[in-house]
Amino acid sequence: MELDKMDENDWKYHGEGNKSLVVSHLQHCRVLRLLKFPSEDSAHTRQTAEQAFRHILNIVDYSKYVMKPLLGEKYVHSGEVVKLPLDFVRQLSLKVQQERPELRCDKVMDTFSGCGLCLPNLTQLPLHHLRDHRPPICVEIKLANGKWKRLSRYCPLDLFSGSKQRMYVALKNLLEEPQNNLKIFKGGELIFSCKDDAKQQPELNDLIQHLRPYFSHSNGLYNGHQPGKAILNEFIQVICSALLSGGDSNRSGEPRKVHLSESRPHCEASPFPRDLLRNGNHGLPKDSVLAKILQVQMLDNLDIEGIYPLYKRVEQYLEEFPKERNRLQIDGPYNESFMDKVKNCPTEDDGSVEYAVGKVHQYRVAMTAKDCSVMITFAPCEEDEEQQLKLEKPRFTYSISILDLDPKPYEGIPHQYKLDTKIVNYYLRSTQAPPPSSLYKERQECTLLFHAV
Repeated sequence: MELDKMDENDWKYHGEGNKSLVVSHLQHCRVLRLLKFPSEDSAHTRQTAEQAFRHILNIVDYSKYVMKPLLGEKYVHSGEVVKLPLDFVRQLSLKVQQERPELRCDKVMDTFSGCGLCLPNLTQLPLHHLRDHRPPICVEIKLANGKWKRLSRYCPLDLFSGSKQRMYVALKNLLEEPQNNLKIFKGGELIFSCKDDAKQQPELNDLIQHLRPYFSHSNGLYNGHQPGKAILNEFIQVICSALLSGGDSNRSGEPRKVHLSESRPHCEASPFPRDLLRNGNHGLPKDSVLAKILQVQMLDNLDIEGIYPLYKRVEQYLEEFPKERNRLQIDGPYNESFMDKVKNCPTEDDGSVEYAVGKVHQYRVAMTAKDCSVMITFAPCEEDEEQQLKLEKPRFTYSISILDLDPKPYEGIPHQYKLDTKIVNYYLRSTQAPPPSSLYKERQECTLLFHAV
């Protein structure tokens, strides 16, 4: 990619989140991620340029030195910081503006710094894999429950259970109510999602028509179901197989498993029978993408109510010794030294600021893993392909990646504690249970929806 010959007409709008916008190249398998900020901040151009470069560099370093060692080299793509011509960025901003969802237009694309993050387009597969004329299918799953406009039956605990039956139901529920948690691409083009400002869920029949050429042997009745249901069934099975792939074997020849914590094995509102939830030798293969993510999530063993007092300990220490902020790497840099603080945090609280900082860093890393997304891209392949899903027919070559791995801000911990306070108080009021202690004092209205138990 020649940075001095950038043409906005070679790029198209790909999508955006709360803090950045992504465009993809029409010919090359690359995307550019560009920062966004509230439109009222556009006057502070110098400050924005400096912050943008540091922000993107922190994202790259955090991905390279923290998340990649924890999640695995094959799953994480760090990308590189690029300096783009300002005229190109401004023209690109004008070009994509009409394609942006109205709900996202409260923020503007950064057109002042020229800084961007260049990454591979994970909705595509390398050309040498595509011997078939059918373009690759890509499924992007945001693992955690996001902001929902309608009640959803999707449960992340089912997806992480390792039980194929529970995983199937979790993915089926996502297809029926995708909202912010599911997107499906075909040949790099978005074909199934729920737009930010949409009131209706996308049409499953349209998705089935897109998938039909990939599961042509399912045109007849399948176990008594209609053809469309058979296609969706096989599509979900492909996703499950990819999410469970990558496990190594121990001496007995069985994949080693990673299990959910015994204290939180399932949701009380789960529709599954308790015997199915509590029994059975379910678990995730040790090297599967979900097992890797789960182990990083489990770095947080205190939850926000346990982390908040440690955050206050760090804040009190920094008030007395403000120059220690750099040594404790509160704001980075995210390098091997930061990773050492995460890995070598004392197991017991000795009252030191080092313990408090280590646990706070672990919490932030775990929160990144709880908010990440998994991208599964697959395409029909020949029988001699190496990276292949173990299915009878059809055969697919595939790749799995983890994205949305930005560092969570240290300053966000008080907000998270306040939000958790609202959730707990709302739950206590909705169940008419007396408050267990004075820990949660704040009582404010909340708009969360809970399953009936």
